[in-house]
Amino acid sequence: MAFLDNSGDIILDAVLTDTGRMRLAKGDGSFRITSFALADDEIDYSLYINTTGSAYQDLQILQTPVFEAFTNNASSMKSKLISIADPKLLYLPVIQLNEIYSGNSTQKHADGVFVVAVNSDTENKFNTDKIVMYGENPSSDARYVRLDQGLDTTSISPSHAMQASLLETQYAIEIDNRFGTIVASDGTTSRPYSFVDDDDIATYYYSLATDPQFVTENSETSVSVNTQVISGPRGTILQFKVASSIDLVDGSYFDDLGSTKTITDDFGGTDQTSTYKYIDTFVRVQGMTTGYSLDVPVRFIRFQTD
Repeated sequence: MAFLDNSGDIILDAVLTDTGRMRLAKGDGSFRITSFALADDEIDYSLYINTTGSAYQDLQILQTPVFEAFTNNASSMKSKLISIADPKLLYLPVIQLNEIYSGNSTQKHADGVFVVAVNSDTENKFNTDKIVMYGENPSSDARYVRLDQGLDTTSISPSHAMQASLLETQYAIEIDNRFGTIVASDGTTSRPYSFVDDDDIATYYYSLATDPQFVTENSETSVSVNTQVISGPRGTILQFKVASSIDLVDGSYFDDLGSTKTITDDFGGTDQTSTYKYIDTFVRVQGMTTGYSLDVPVRFIRFQTD
């Protein structure tokens, strides 16, 4: 990846992603570009100068070098642009992790990540107060990831309904398919991924209309309730668990990609320190209405030795 100097003539640099080229290479006439997205990941809007003449207020922004087009879809366009029809709109919705909803059921581990035990031997090393998600037997554990969507402002009461054009009714979840899969917060309900790209990134789509185990409307309208992270009007809730893949249960990936660390567990009801193999990754969540995305840190661990 590189930068293109756009201080002179306007430059348009476009390439197909690896997935797009794969579909084009089929040569069966099915390849069609039906939509596209724009992003501004490289733009620093603090360069806007509102104290100077109108001809120069945004000059530095317009002359900012832009990213060269590249084919890795997993690394491109994290900040997608959207069109807003309402010229009077003052606030845009966000998606936030909710770690206060249900005790430690939705909390990250003390290490600042959602820890997933990949097999039964590792699961049995942790009790409920250690905030470790069960990856091989997700239905046996109460922990899950919860994300709330809405307008995070105290200027508008949460008793007001979310504007329909800003409501996230569908989410995309991306996860490294080598490491894990997505299941509902009950630990049993699952949906097949929509596709896996050439980098082994699986994409799952969940809708408010068809996937109530994953996406629900947030009906809480109280200002003072202490289980909410959105201060203003609340939209939808996305809930899911991360189950470990068969390859992680086997442990082969930990030898090639993992590292080793000591973690405090409570095997037998007594705190002790054991050695674990671990792999750090991210699960990316994106709202399909606004394009807002959030990376959820996940750590897969496998018990090695006491």
